[in-house]
Amino acid sequence: MSKEQFSNRWGIVLAALGMAIGAGNLWRFPRLAGQYGGSFILLWILFLFIWSIPLLLSEFAIGKKFKKGVIGSFALFAGKKYAWMGFFITVCTLGIAFYYSIVTAWSFRYLTFSLNNIFKEATLLETLQSDPDYLSNFWNGISNGDWVTVVVYICVIFLAAFILIRGVKNGLEKANKLLIPSLFVLLLVIVIVSLNMEGGVRGLEYMFAVDWSLFSNSTIWIEALSQSAWSTGAGWGLMMTLSAFSRDNEDVTLNTFIGAFGNNTASLLSGMAILPAVFALAASDAEAISYLQSGNQALTFTIIPMLFANVPGGDYLSVLFFLALFVAAFSSLLPMVELFMQNVADLNISKKKTLFFVIVCFIVFGFPSAWSLDFFSNQDWVWGVGLIVTGLFILIGVAMNNPVKFKESTIDVGSDMVLPSVFFRFAIFANIAIGFFLIYWWLSQDYSSTWFNDKGQWDLFGTYSNASTITQWSIVIIVGILLNRFLYNKFVKE
Repeated sequence: MSKEQFSNRWGIVLAALGMAIGAGNLWRFPRLAGQYGGSFILLWILFLFIWSIPLLLSEFAIGKKFKKGVIGSFALFAGKKYAWMGFFITVCTLGIAFYYSIVTAWSFRYLTFSLNNIFKEATLLETLQSDPDYLSNFWNGISNGDWVTVVVYICVIFLAAFILIRGVKNGLEKANKLLIPSLFVLLLVIVIVSLNMEGGVRGLEYMFAVDWSLFSNSTIWIEALSQSAWSTGAGWGLMMTLSAFSRDNEDVTLNTFIGAFGNNTASLLSGMAILPAVFALAASDAEAISYLQSGNQALTFTIIPMLFANVPGGDYLSVLFFLALFVAAFSSLLPMVELFMQNVADLNISKKKTLFFVIVCFIVFGFPSAWSLDFFSNQDWVWGVGLIVTGLFILIGVAMNNPVKFKESTIDVGSDMVLPSVFFRFAIFANIAIGFFLIYWWLSQDYSSTWFNDKGQWDLFGTYSNASTITQWSIVIIVGILLNRFLYNKFVKE
């Protein structure tokens, strides 16, 4: 039985954009750009070319050739001894997907919050004048121990599964044709409003100002690389999943570049919307910088309502923004759920059982992040940085298959746009060195406080501790290695 395909090139391009453009652009990127300014953006752009694009090209080609889920495609590509690597890639992406569904739920909560403000007698500005903590209290309420948030994220999972069970043409492709163009229009409106506020331009200057002293800090390198991977989808296995539905004559290189540059454009637009707003609303530049450098998870959720509370028609613009954020988050969640469904489908399980299993897993494993912001932040750190490991696994797989031969026989076939083979080969081997070096550099910093807690115990539950990160990675890798033969037999042989 032949595998379903996207109807045309724009079907898979929009799916790639839907995968890449999401809450990582509107929620995650502004937070990191606010922490590090232009130094972060410079590294982030660098890693787009040397890390993300070669990885995306490789993933697209692997999925296009083998047309299975991530575990099956990777095992066929790298060899049966390495099925565990495909397992780690899948678990890492699911680790992100489980907490990412909560961001989608938060976006919806703020959409309804903004709609509610339209019908209130007192404006949001008047409410903030009488209760300055109103917005922060709302954020704290929905991000910790809130059953409404739990119910909303469960509904989000059901909606995603309902769309995807209809298939890529009638589900994913049709949804993205509406969601992605709408998102860009909404973003442009918000940028115009933000930059026209008094003091907004100073935020733009801060966003692109480079502080060269930051380059000696391993964290900014890790954050820049992981954000590039997080936002573009490099190393997730998502492109491997989507390209399994591509036509045999699909232009791998052009499609990859459109998705990658579309993603970075959306990220920059998001930064240009949020950071100028912070400067426009702060009492001083010093206060704005202090707030941005705190790396607050709630940056987008608290600043945007404050921004629009201060402009005419702001209540309606706030609705537009959170509609855009919900659209972005949901469009990126769809491929994550699809990745899980495709891996389960490779086990030859019926559609009904697949759907039930996927929904239950998302509800169970997403619940802790919906209930606790600390747990959410831990998962964001562990699996966000984990994308460097998944990227390394894919790079190693390409290196073992002769990068130039692999490129010419898979990536270049059907592509009008062709990258130089010398660059591709260099990027593959250079990235392996870069990935291992950055992980070593990061793990070697500040040994005591990131591995052990105040009592001298292994800091398993520290939000950003190295101990927590390494423990979770190790468990997945060990389980994958122990199940390697089983994984190969189930996802490849059968």
